[in-house]
Amino acid sequence: MTAALRLSVIIPAFNEARRIEHTLAVVRAALPALVPTWEIRVVDDGSSDDTAARVERIAAVDVGVVLQREPHRGKGAAVRAGMLAAQGDLRFMCDADLSMPLSELPRFLAAVPERADIAIGSREGSGAARIDEPAYRHYMGRMFNRIVQAGALAGIEDSQCGFKMFSRQAAELVFPLVTIDGWAFDVEALTVARRHGLRILDMPVEWHYGELSRVSVVGDSLRMLRDVLRIRLRAAQGRYDRGP
Repeated sequence: MTAALRLSVIIPAFNEARRIEHTLAVVRAALPALVPTWEIRVVDDGSSDDTAARVERIAAVDVGVVLQREPHRGKGAAVRAGMLAAQGDLRFMCDADLSMPLSELPRFLAAVPERADIAIGSREGSGAARIDEPAYRHYMGRMFNRIVQAGALAGIEDSQCGFKMFSRQAAELVFPLVTIDGWAFDVEALTVARRHGLRILDMPVEWHYGELSRVSVVGDSLRMLRDVLRIRLRAAQGRYDRGP
């Protein structure tokens, strides 16, 4: 891989052995028609199953697949490590469940960097669709977003969708300043981006609820609320205003 690589797809993975091979097959099939050069960087977050071994077998026969092993710290830490190690001029974070169909990816490629420095998938707004999501999950998500908007990101309707495109310059500015290892890292990353005047574009997408979702509605929501308060304090202290 070289610095001229067009696209890096960063997939954070923790105990994803049940679906990682299928995910890689779908992504590997889709990318050649979309970009001239690419890498799929699976960041293994210290899995206790054989996720890493399965990725390693595929990487052995496809140089476009990269296994990046990290200690178990959380999704935020895995995404941060992957974004900073990636080689692509565009860097796309992508959940392992592929809850957003890759048919949406060309719209992200068209938006960054021409119209935005960061394009964020949104499950809200005109053109967005949530498929098979339980009502209670939708309600909890909307309540959390209201708190996020009040505390840190006014005007962003969906900070937590797991599909976001960064330009190389945006990723290299934002992620050295991201400190949260857990689920609220998206809020921190977008807060940093705003503090530095980066252009952020909401991208309404089709999103499918996954049965294997690991988000704990109560426990993770409380941890994310705690982290939002930390982000607000750090922003007030000017800790995101320095360069990387």
